[in-house]
Amino acid sequence: MKPEEKKEFKLIDSTFTPIEANNVLSELIKSKISYHKLDDFSQHIRFERDSQHSKNRIEQLQATQEELKEFINVAKAKGVNLVIKSNVFIEYTE
Repeated sequence: MKPEEKKEFKLIDSTFTPIEANNVLSELIKSKISYHKLDDFSQHIRFERDSQHSKNRIEQLQATQEELKEFINVAKAKGVNLVIKSNVFIEYTE
C-alpha cells in the first residue's frame, strides 16, 4: 500500500464572538511571526545572513493582522459573531 502523499487537516471550524475570534487569530499570527523572527535570527547567527523570506512573511503577517483587526472591529460594532474555518494542506515535495 502506498502512503498518502497529500493530507488535509481541519484546524478551525467554529463560530466565535469577535473577542474569541480576535484571540484565536491573534495567537495564530503571533506564533507565525515568532517563528519567522526566530528563523531570521538563526540565519543571521549561523550564516551571517538575513532571511529575506522570513522578513517578507513578517511584513505580510503584520498586514494581515491589521486587516483582521479591522474586520473583527466591524463585527463587534454590528454585534455579530464570526464563523472561522481553516484547513491545512500538506504534501510531500523534493
